[in-house]
Amino acid sequence: MKTYKTAILILSSMFFFSCGSNKTKTQDPETAENTSTEAYIPQEVSTEPELSPPPPKMAEKQFTPPVVTKDLEASDEYMSSQDEVLNKMQVSVAELREHKVIVEERPMADKVYTRVESPRYDNLRNEEYSLFAENKFRMAKEEPLSTFSVDVDAASYSNMRRFINRGTLPNRDAVRIEELINYFSYNYPEPTGNDPVRITTEVGNCPWNSQNRLVRIGLKARSMAGDNLPASNFVFLIDVSGSMNGPTRLDLVKSSLKLLVNNLREKDRVAIVVYASATGEVLPSTSGSNKQKIKEALENLKAGGSTAGGAGIQLAYKIAKQNYIQGGNNRIILCTDGDFNVGVSSNEGLQKLIEEQRKSGVFLSILGYGMGNYKDSKMQTLAQAGNGNHAYIDNLQEANKVLVNEFGATMYTVAKDVKLQIEFNPNKVQAYRLVGYESRLLNKEDFNDDTKDAGEMGAGHTVTAFYEVIPVGVKSNFTGSVDPLKYQDEPKQTQFGTSLHPDLLTVKLRYKQPNSGTSKKLEIPLIDNNKDNVSNDFRFASAVAMFGQVIKDSEYKGEGTYDKAIALAQKGYGEDQQGYRREFVRLMETTKGLAKN
Repeated sequence: MKTYKTAILILSSMFFFSCGSNKTKTQDPETAENTSTEAYIPQEVSTEPELSPPPPKMAEKQFTPPVVTKDLEASDEYMSSQDEVLNKMQVSVAELREHKVIVEERPMADKVYTRVESPRYDNLRNEEYSLFAENKFRMAKEEPLSTFSVDVDAASYSNMRRFINRGTLPNRDAVRIEELINYFSYNYPEPTGNDPVRITTEVGNCPWNSQNRLVRIGLKARSMAGDNLPASNFVFLIDVSGSMNGPTRLDLVKSSLKLLVNNLREKDRVAIVVYASATGEVLPSTSGSNKQKIKEALENLKAGGSTAGGAGIQLAYKIAKQNYIQGGNNRIILCTDGDFNVGVSSNEGLQKLIEEQRKSGVFLSILGYGMGNYKDSKMQTLAQAGNGNHAYIDNLQEANKVLVNEFGATMYTVAKDVKLQIEFNPNKVQAYRLVGYESRLLNKEDFNDDTKDAGEMGAGHTVTAFYEVIPVGVKSNFTGSVDPLKYQDEPKQTQFGTSLHPDLLTVKLRYKQPNSGTSKKLEIPLIDNNKDNVSNDFRFASAVAMFGQVIKDSEYKGEGTYDKAIALAQKGYGEDQQGYRREFVRLMETTKGLAKN
């Protein structure tokens, strides 16, 4: 027993000695630094549960979906280059799948990837608009003729509406006043006789400069019932490049064209051509009675790749000519954001390409979509060069207006190469200014030159133009002063100046039938009775003109303000069956608030 007790005492002493040694070693910094094997001695007995090893770090390649939020708040410097934005934001499916934990937590990871596409373009500041200087006052004695092509486009209005609804004021060059005015229809009398176009004139006080007169020139193209329209040969030319991905781009294109398909007749035909990095025909020319087949072809379209727009245009014209309907409506409908970047892509190159193709008798309608990278300048180039028109589709309601309610005006031309030339009487007019139409001006010699291209008018279309006139004897800061000329024929000037013509001006118009190369001239005079008995259409259209000058901060806006434009437009509502005029007043009220900010 004694031996047993002695053994226990020896073991206890050894145990306490060992514990003392452990404590000494862990608290000795010198030993811990120099002897790595004795810096830490694990305990043989532990009451704590065993921990799993930490997961490997993924700091360098970790992908987190919230990066989308960062993109929406990107700085000006970050968004200065489109290529830089695309490179920084590009997320591949392979990268998503590499991080299995994220893929498992988000089974719809591909949806996260595709949804990035639309915001990355919506928030770019890379839109393009043609630069132009406002028309100025011209002295009637020196320049009695004013010549321009009609403009039936209305893209600027819906594009401006898109800016305002997003809480920002539009770029000044994005506002084309004539397109704001021509967005609305006016109650002009129908043409009579064999001419497909009729001229209407009206004159009253200028609402933004009370000492001046305002002349309205209105054109009305012959209306045609939908059932009486000739058979149509349509080619839907659709941009399916990467920039067209998103609900306001390709998705809206599909919905828009389906509205048009719903109204096709059996004798109408549709082919579908797409372009991205390459081009192709996804649907051969198909009867309008086979609506389901056409809709399925539209629904199957996906976006991706670069934009070979020039090649797509060439293929579309080729297919349109292959299915050409003699005496019918042969037309390409191009749906794009205009961001061409492969092949023929410059404005000059595209213009030359379209000018060569328009001789075929195939017309061109352009529907613009998207924002952020929208190339309005290219749209304008294509529409003006291709015997066509241009609309901007910012929502499905606008698509319904353009493709359903105004189908004939948009899709069926009754008069082409329509030009106007106004001759002012210097005995009545001191100076004049054309409001808008800066991109449609022509030389005076172009009016009688049938080789010069001009605008087209569709069935039922109306076109409106305003001239602000400074009467003879009215003092104005806009007329300027020039020394008398020494070498002019004074007797001829005096004889012309004392003309007994009571006319304020004469309106001359030239047009061609859609399949003709020879123009016909119409001409009517306008006499000013110096009164202000104007129509509701005059009031409303002049309110639109005033608003356009105010939002552009034009040097010619005179006494115009948002409040005056709103009040004048409200007096000119008229019937307004579709509610477009009331919508415009609401837009003006919103713009007034944005301008204060």
